Amino acid sequence: MASDEQRREAEQFYRKGNAFRQQSDWQHALECYIHAIELDPDSPAAKAKEMLENILNYYCKEMFNP
Repeated sequence: MASDEQRREAEQFYRKGNAFRQQSDWQHALECYIHAIELDPDSPAAKAKEMLENILNYYCKEMFNP
C-alpha cells in the first residue's frame, strides 16, 4: 500500500507522463508512467501505460502491403 507521499509523487509522475504523451514523446511518457506505478501500483498511470503500449504496438499489415 502506497503512503500519501508516494501517492502524491506518483500523481506528479503521472501528470508529467501525460504532458510528454501530448508532445508525442513516448519514451519519456512511458518512463514517467513506470515510475508512477512503482510508487503507487493503483495509480491511473497503469492504465495510461497500457493504452500507450497498445498504441505503440499497433500493427496494420495493410499499411505495409497495399
